[in-house]
Amino acid sequence: MTTLGLVVAEFNRPITEQMEEVALETASDAGAEVYETVHVPGVYDAPLAADRLARLEDIDAVAVVGTVITGDTDHDQVITDAAAQRLADVSLERDTPVTLGVTGPGMSAAEARERIENASKAVNGALDLVTELPDPQ
Repeated sequence: MTTLGLVVAEFNRPITEQMEEVALETASDAGAEVYETVHVPGVYDAPLAADRLARLEDIDAVAVVGTVITGDTDHDQVITDAAAQRLADVSLERDTPVTLGVTGPGMSAAEARERIENASKAVNGALDLVTELPDPQ
């Protein structure tokens, strides 16, 4: 059975709560186990949590979910760019799939609610990578 770590950014609840529910349901439907879920304040905080989960021997992959809603500045772009880059770094440094189920930037709250299913895509992507990547040993 594939075991996943799940990182959930809490900023912009209840959207992210719904994303968490979708992620857990998708994992269950696929026969995977979510070994541990870590809640972080926001998307910017997700790379550290993903790194900690990726270090655990029992975790095969990490899925990160959250949403970044646009405001009056470019803050949403800065946050998503930084988080996406660092999550990619974690995946490569730990040799563990880390998938990005973060919606944004440039979205309204209504658009974010329409993309809750991206959490499912992150989980499915993590499961696909575990299956498809060759074992480096």
